[in-house]
Amino acid sequence: MSQFETPLFTGLLEHMKKNPIQFHIPGHKKGAGMDPDFRDFIGENALSIDLINIGPLDDLHHPKGIIKRAQELAAEAFGADYTFFSVQGTSGAIMAMVMSVAGPGDKIIVPRNVHKSVMSAIVFSGATPIFIHPEIDKELGISHGITPEAVEKALKQHPDAKGVLVINPTYFGIAGDLKKIVEIAHSYHVPVLVDEAHGAHIHFHAALPLSAMQAGADMSATSVHKLGGSLTQSSILNVREGLVSAKHVQAILSMLMTTSTSYLLLASLDVARKRLATQGRELIEKAIQLAEKTRRQINEIPYLYCVGEEILGTEATYHYDPTKLIISVKELGLTGYDVEKWLREMYNIEVELSDLYNILCIITPGDTERETNALVHALRHLSEQFRHQAVKGTKPKVLLPDIPALALTPRDAFYAETEVVPFEKSVGRIIAEFIMVYPPGIPIFIPGEIITQENLNYIKKNLEVGLPVQGPEDDTLQTLRVIKEHKPIR
Repeated sequence: MSQFETPLFTGLLEHMKKNPIQFHIPGHKKGAGMDPDFRDFIGENALSIDLINIGPLDDLHHPKGIIKRAQELAAEAFGADYTFFSVQGTSGAIMAMVMSVAGPGDKIIVPRNVHKSVMSAIVFSGATPIFIHPEIDKELGISHGITPEAVEKALKQHPDAKGVLVINPTYFGIAGDLKKIVEIAHSYHVPVLVDEAHGAHIHFHAALPLSAMQAGADMSATSVHKLGGSLTQSSILNVREGLVSAKHVQAILSMLMTTSTSYLLLASLDVARKRLATQGRELIEKAIQLAEKTRRQINEIPYLYCVGEEILGTEATYHYDPTKLIISVKELGLTGYDVEKWLREMYNIEVELSDLYNILCIITPGDTERETNALVHALRHLSEQFRHQAVKGTKPKVLLPDIPALALTPRDAFYAETEVVPFEKSVGRIIAEFIMVYPPGIPIFIPGEIITQENLNYIKKNLEVGLPVQGPEDDTLQTLRVIKEHKPIR
């Protein structure tokens, strides 16, 4: 196979050139039946390949032609035995990954700082999560990965676990020793599932953390759209056969995925794979060099700190992705959200995320010095404008969420008889809904956990500064849904 091929995209172009008369969906019929303003903006080319799974174009649920070929090329590029395309994003791929190994009552070992899609999969599957505490960075106020030692301890206590899930790398670009974790899990004949949402590019450059497939993992859900150049919502699920069955994984993925699959998304995966496989190393090298230059410039600005390789040195911070710029702003007496809003309003700059203490900016092959110079210039202005309120002497204390005790399985809690109680009076109750700040989408509470005052305080702090707290039915967070208490009749 040649990685310069794009069988899916090429097949769509050939079909478009034939210009067949369409008596099938989508109903806009190449844009003719669509609002003209939107059609003119999107363009005829894009609309002409917004098609459906008719014979010549193959079917993602049962691929035998151009989609099958495109997936085989992706498997070769990412070092997998099989690669499946997902138009349900990486969330859909993660749910398929979890549900393909764990069913009702099965144990699955997961870090507590997992994305909400992992916990959704655990609710759907009925599995019981065995949580590992991630290493907490008390300077930055963020969670890192899990350590091999913690995985070994969890497997000794739960050798009947059906899988170990690892985040590699984290949203902030930090990676643990994945290869060692895989070796430990495999010694127990337990498969390793990797949330690789933020690592589509790492497979293609030696200076970046090992990819899941390079480390010997069994499955990885990879957001090609995040850092690999495809359209938003397009992702892949890589599989290594042995401890898992690729056919079973495909069946679960098909159950979760729409039958009206977007060929625009699928074609974008095909061409993104080609570019990563044939030009990835040089493109990523340029992004790394640009990020490193930007990091040095930011670290020359008073009261700002951009994390570099000095963060390495523990088993949870074994490697990192330098294209992620974690910029700590707490010494300026500002929250990350304050800075996000200021950059938007003053310089029309949008960041990847903000939290109580940091902003996160990502550098990709789509960036040039024009963009990074604008960021550095804006941050210099920020430092000058707010230096009068900069924290002197003792560094500000970092508030971190507690990891609550799990009293019920997430599924039992989610489907239990519930009631609504005031937010302030919920301490000690078992929560029946998710609460998280998104992004990054790591739950503060998941269904089945005992509500703590510390986490209520953490939620209130995020709300006070304007961060997007999501999940509860009551979006004002005046009330929470909890498991109903059945008190004795007196």
